[in-house]
Amino acid sequence: MTLTTYLLYLLAVTVLIVTPGPTMLMTLSNSLALGPARALASLGGALAANFGIMVLSALGLGALLAASATAFTVLKVAGAAYLIWLGIRTFRGTGSLDFSGTAAPGRGSLFMQGVLVGASNPKSLLFFTAFFPQFIEPSAPFAPQFLLLSLTFVVGDFLVLGAAAFGVGRVRPWLQQAHVVRWIQRTCGGLFALLGALLLLSRRPA
Repeated sequence: MTLTTYLLYLLAVTVLIVTPGPTMLMTLSNSLALGPARALASLGGALAANFGIMVLSALGLGALLAASATAFTVLKVAGAAYLIWLGIRTFRGTGSLDFSGTAAPGRGSLFMQGVLVGASNPKSLLFFTAFFPQFIEPSAPFAPQFLLLSLTFVVGDFLVLGAAAFGVGRVRPWLQQAHVVRWIQRTCGGLFALLGALLLLSRRPA
């Protein structure tokens, strides 16, 4: 892989990472509700899911989804159902950021939330299946190139979303008013549900 090819990949990945999606929304929502430190737990789960998706794409599961309408539909419906459920739960939040009287979600459950959000879109498998080969040099060993590309994506995703979590977390002390919190929860919940509906309506690429 040449330096020019890698820089082109880096540019494409940057555009992809900064484009808002379910992982960005989850990170911002958790940072506001629980603080940036706990938001990093869910972010870690999403990054683990993304890396797993890249590995599965390299192993050929993305090609299977591209070829099988049934497999794609099953994963699509499951992912959409989870996003819609998460949206409803967020929308129906208590309107409070104060967890002093109740137990805040543990880091383990937040990590699993991140895994489920990160893995909820089967189109990610299709995307990485089509995306990676454009930057792989066929005459060079595959594994080192794959590791470089996948780790670049994961590290870049962590830096951008981590910055977003801590950036939003800085205004958390000013967001203690119940009506402001309810507005945020309803907005985030509606967006989660909308993303789930859009995923449900999406079609497998021809």
